Amino acid sequence: MPAPDKTKVEISQSILERVPKEAEITRIEFEGPALAVYTKKPEVLIEQSYVIADIVNLIRKRIVVRSDPSVRLPEKDTERIIQKVVPPEAQISEMSFDPSLGEVIIEAEKPGLVIGKNGVILQEIIKQSRWRPRVLRSPPIPSKIMAHMRHYLHTESKERERILRTVGERIFRPTVYGVGDIRLSALGGFQQVGRSAILVQTRESQVLLDCGINPGSSNSLLTFPRLDAPQFDLDTLDAVVISHSHLDHCGFLPFLFKYGYDGPVYCSAPTSNLMTLLQLDYLDVASKQGVMPPYDQRDVRSTVLHTIPLRYGAVTDIAPDVRLTLHNAGHILGSSIIHLHIGEGLHNIVYTGDYKYGKTMLLEPAVAEFPRVETVITESTYGAPQDVMPSRVEVEEKLTAVINSTLDRGGKVLIPVPAVGRSQEIMLVIDGYMRRGLMREAPVFIEGMISEATAIHTAYPEYLAREVRNSILHEGVNPFQSDYFTIVEHPSAREEIVDGDQCIIIATSGMLEGGPVIDYFKRLASDERNTIIFVSYQIEGTRGRRVQKGLAETPIINNEGRIEIIKSNMKAETINGFSGHSDRRQIINYIRRLMPKPERIVVCHGERTKCLGLANFLRRRHNIETIAPEILETVKLR
Repeated sequence: MPAPDKTKVEISQSILERVPKEAEITRIEFEGPALAVYTKKPEVLIEQSYVIADIVNLIRKRIVVRSDPSVRLPEKDTERIIQKVVPPEAQISEMSFDPSLGEVIIEAEKPGLVIGKNGVILQEIIKQSRWRPRVLRSPPIPSKIMAHMRHYLHTESKERERILRTVGERIFRPTVYGVGDIRLSALGGFQQVGRSAILVQTRESQVLLDCGINPGSSNSLLTFPRLDAPQFDLDTLDAVVISHSHLDHCGFLPFLFKYGYDGPVYCSAPTSNLMTLLQLDYLDVASKQGVMPPYDQRDVRSTVLHTIPLRYGAVTDIAPDVRLTLHNAGHILGSSIIHLHIGEGLHNIVYTGDYKYGKTMLLEPAVAEFPRVETVITESTYGAPQDVMPSRVEVEEKLTAVINSTLDRGGKVLIPVPAVGRSQEIMLVIDGYMRRGLMREAPVFIEGMISEATAIHTAYPEYLAREVRNSILHEGVNPFQSDYFTIVEHPSAREEIVDGDQCIIIATSGMLEGGPVIDYFKRLASDERNTIIFVSYQIEGTRGRRVQKGLAETPIINNEGRIEIIKSNMKAETINGFSGHSDRRQIINYIRRLMPKPERIVVCHGERTKCLGLANFLRRRHNIETIAPEILETVKLR
């Protein structure tokens, strides 16, 4: 490996020339998208932080300082030092270690007291233990999946180290062909909703944006992305970037690891936790339905080991000629607009993923300003002329009116929701309107993965809308833990809920394709006093779409594996305004306000007529080249 070693030697030499000798550098490694500088005295570089900042400006690469493993104290001794150094008022709730990064993660009720004035306590922990602290606020609701993922990363720290080094060597390899043509291949989610997958190729690199499934299809040719396309080569894939955790964007990702992918996955930290939760649930549902899934739990665990979480706004090298930056998309917690900077200013791609260009009770609106944009890839889920949603106030009032009228006539309300996003939004609305006396008070039963997904939301308050964030962080009020809410811990409670008084039931899944909502639907469907309220998009072919259309009979596979016909007399209401997608007006406004103005628009993630119709409108309105490719079509961007 003469060329890579030469590059590494040159970079290492630049660092060693500028780092104080007393820091005692032991080695310099490429680790994922960063350069890791290992030192026997990390406190020297922490105290003289300007040294690293100057080097970063010189070599234009991210640098992290790690203590050499040989000088780190044992974990138990480090815990004792932290308990001694940190004041008890900080209320430390949890400590865990990540040996692959040399970090100790400290969760505390008052993280400021762990940090200390000007970081003095952190520096003391580093000096005494040689572990670098990462301080987090204790989440109001503990998350099992986050605890399991941390434990797994700890037990597999050696494998994690190997992965990061392999990724680092690949990112910082010398280029062979230089900058030049750029191609985009539509592998899924074009002129359709579901199985999103976009391959971006340069002369040097291949990056896959999203890797989802189509939950509304039973035909494997239509369910999974077309990774059989000749353009796609798993062995030369540099990176996968996941926009958000819904299965139509990440549900097929573990399949790549099943068949030998050993590269990185980039996404936001909340997306990393949520997509693991949803992938495991996908396997659980498949098992209960007697369906053979395309991967197993081992492949999900491998995905966890290869995932590198990124902060919004952090510019990250992911290939020799590609830099990635994630921005808030406003769709669900951690959802990201993906910005790819290719070459030194050669071409910039903005892929919106699913986005909401409007503030909601849960999230801030999608980011619309970027350093540079030549090509924007936009979704079009609600891109038809009739897809204009009412204002958020009107939507909330309509939900309140439907719930009140159902409860007034002695009925029960069933709200199918995806575990992530709409469920938390609906919880905030119901809690707020009941507290203000605008919605009839009634018990709200929550079942499925909603409570676990909500726990992850409370772990990342900085990703939530300003009001919710302030409520959790500064006012000590967690709206997700309202007295109106009851978490259903076991299916045996369902019969009592259905036979009891008027109530609201919020349950997964959002498209009636599985989960506890199916059992509630079967029990409640015959009573015309009851109402089912759809608050999220229903993909064509799903059971939810059929019920939404008003079909009186719905086939469901029962516990014996036989098809059972459910006759529905309950009212079906659709309230579109809660969607985490932009409506047509918001999509058009987003494109109009996008800064800087793009040269090309690519339309995806919508039914065929919506993709083509929106592309035609944007082409005429903005006088910009606009296309809506078909599956397997490749477009040359440059």
